[in-house]
Amino acid sequence: MTNPFLLLNYEPAVENLGQEYYDIVEAAKFPQQKLRFRNDHLLPILGYSMESVKDDDFIEAFGLFESIRPLLALRYHGYQFGYYNSDLGDGRGFLYGQVRGNDGILYDFGTKGSGQTPYSRNGDGRLTLKGGVREVIASEALYAMGVNTSRCLSLIETGESLWRGDEPSPTRSSVMVRFSRSHIRFGTFERLHYLQRPDLIEKLLIHVIETYYPEIAKQKDAFVVFYAELVKRVAQLAAQWMAAGFCHGVLNTDNMSITGESFDYGPYAFIPTFNPNFTAAYFDSTGRYSYGNQPYICHLNLEMLQVPLSLVIPKDELANGLSQFETHYYQHYSFLMLKKLGLEQNNDGVKLVQKTCDLLLETQIGYHEFFNLLNREFNLDWFEDSANILKNIELTQAGIWQNWKDVYHYFLEQSTREKVKAQLDRNNFSNVPLRPLIESLWQDISQKDDWNQFNEVIASFQKISGSIQEAIL
Repeated sequence: MTNPFLLLNYEPAVENLGQEYYDIVEAAKFPQQKLRFRNDHLLPILGYSMESVKDDDFIEAFGLFESIRPLLALRYHGYQFGYYNSDLGDGRGFLYGQVRGNDGILYDFGTKGSGQTPYSRNGDGRLTLKGGVREVIASEALYAMGVNTSRCLSLIETGESLWRGDEPSPTRSSVMVRFSRSHIRFGTFERLHYLQRPDLIEKLLIHVIETYYPEIAKQKDAFVVFYAELVKRVAQLAAQWMAAGFCHGVLNTDNMSITGESFDYGPYAFIPTFNPNFTAAYFDSTGRYSYGNQPYICHLNLEMLQVPLSLVIPKDELANGLSQFETHYYQHYSFLMLKKLGLEQNNDGVKLVQKTCDLLLETQIGYHEFFNLLNREFNLDWFEDSANILKNIELTQAGIWQNWKDVYHYFLEQSTREKVKAQLDRNNFSNVPLRPLIESLWQDISQKDDWNQFNEVIASFQKISGSIQEAIL
């Protein structure tokens, strides 16, 4: 056995919880395997170099699904568009394995599109190739933007023809492997409450804390501290989405990770303009998961999680933890938006952030275009007079435009000039994958099997994320 993925030291962390939490399943057999994406940027975390892992290694492990461990479909429930659904679970994927990276963190290899499981609900358990392409794009773009996100390790085209109501059919099929912190969701706990198993909730909570929150594991009130920390992480994640101009689209409780990590990118979209009512999913007729509603929904999902957790944690302690959500959210959102404006954190920065949001909403200038203009047109003359700020840009709302420039100039005067440009460079991106870009590269793939634009876009994101990591180190 020479395949590096099969030689990894897999840890049976979830497996050791027992079969109350999962089912052992088999992967589907596919007529072909074409490796379409391999994430070489993740290989060093596993202790490998790009040269040490062949394309055939990806195909053997994640297309043919050779494995030395049982494949686990996890059981969970969830609130979907506000309604409880007890007929859920991993319906087209499974936990392939868990491995500790050379950073000491335990990671999951989770599949998507790998075939039917007991939770497929009459579905085929498959993933369209377009769906796989879209998830690779979302995860790599968000990672480059500093969002706490899962990533894709590989994408393999599998040679089947699929029929879908939301894509021209027949359409091509794929299987993807997601590289994430945890496979455990809010809905994992909700299922155990539905079964009235506080013993299993407590067992799972101990596992989650020891595995993903080890710094608090030995504290006397570890359960309480865990929930407060989860609230903080989810609040900050919501702020990251909002600053990135990203609308997830389907924030059901089964799509919320117990580690506060973003994952599962279906009908997502990056907003073209600042519009709180922007909705990514065509089937979200009420706008429940609109762009502007995301912080509220994250708060609501954390509140729903209190129901199962209250079987082992006092309700008043849970309420105290959730009461800090807004503080965590607004502090982090202000911090991130100021960075996009080229500025450091400032106690008065909330005023500028609000003025910026008002400007973007009133003018409907492109959200990402605006911040890219700041970066491209940045000039030292801006520090001298507010009239010099983006002086070649004319907006019909002249009053609000000049008012914003005056406020921005006030903050520039308090900043170091070199740091402003460095922040603008690091926090604004010219190649944001708006819908037209995604449709353009998909058209190349679907009509000509041309992957060049896709590869170029992914390379641009990974160049940014690589540069940021180098700067941090």
